[in-house]
Amino acid sequence: MNESLESLLAERGDIWRAGTPGEERHPLASGFDELDERLGGGWPQGALTELHYDEEGVGELGLLMPALARLSQEGRWIAWIAPPHIPYAPALAAHEVDLAKVLLVHPRSQADALWATEQALRSGTCGAVLAWPGKADDRALRRLQLAAEARGCWGVLFRPAERHDRPSPAALRLSLRPRPQGVGVRLLKRRGGHAGDRESQLRLPFN
Repeated sequence: MNESLESLLAERGDIWRAGTPGEERHPLASGFDELDERLGGGWPQGALTELHYDEEGVGELGLLMPALARLSQEGRWIAWIAPPHIPYAPALAAHEVDLAKVLLVHPRSQADALWATEQALRSGTCGAVLAWPGKADDRALRRLQLAAEARGCWGVLFRPAERHDRPSPAALRLSLRPRPQGVGVRLLKRRGGHAGDRESQLRLPFN
């Protein structure tokens, strides 16, 4: 992985560029009113969000789709770094995600995955970066958080449930559990807010 994502994406002439560091960034509406209320308006831009769950397919992707669709329709890239499975294009299209704005990166190692995630967050070309970082340590997570802040990018890390009790610099941390026709969401951490044991049960149109 010698070529930086910055150079790769710069080849395209229709790329949207993020604003300068430090500017005010409004939350990104999730598409779920109850969740937005608990998050203080929506997903935090310019920060990391961690989603913790016991096994894949609990609704972790369906929860993100309304926001990802909006970003892609605005012409912003959605980067997927080291996903465990190839995203199913018809499902993304059903959620109205613009497939032309989906970028898949399949690193050879965890170190490469962390490097690619940081590069994508810092590129200024991605509206969202979805990453599966494995057992990333605190130092690596801090680098990713700083990279998200630098360019105002929404970074989403998919993490195993057993790591939710470990410290993390992520601005938002959620625990997910499968529920009938949807997903149960428990707030573990929110910057400027309070975590709690109450679970929001969200109905997902698709999963």
